[in-house]
Amino acid sequence: MEKMFGFVPTIYEIMSERPDMFNPSAHLGNALMESRKLSLDKKTVYLCAVSAAASQSGEHCLRVQIKHALDEGANRDEILEAVMIGCYMTMTKAQSYALRIFREELGEPE
Repeated sequence: MEKMFGFVPTIYEIMSERPDMFNPSAHLGNALMESRKLSLDKKTVYLCAVSAAASQSGEHCLRVQIKHALDEGANRDEILEAVMIGCYMTMTKAQSYALRIFREELGEPE
């Protein structure tokens, strides 16, 4: 892990104490991010990961995924667009929940 990321992610460090939980999670991550059988090219995979990390406010994940995206040839604009898509999706999710409650509590306009 340290060779791949330049550090050992805290999640891996702690979960490695429980191989019964860590191994399935690690295998899924490898299948989704590293498999040669993926339909998406690596740059697109990492841009998706950048977007998802941005939407979840995953600071450390975002830094790692940006590095991977750059390594796969993504440029500044592509990464910025991926970040903004993730941020937009988070905004619309918050609006969806909040506006439903707003309508339930305050009703329709008269």
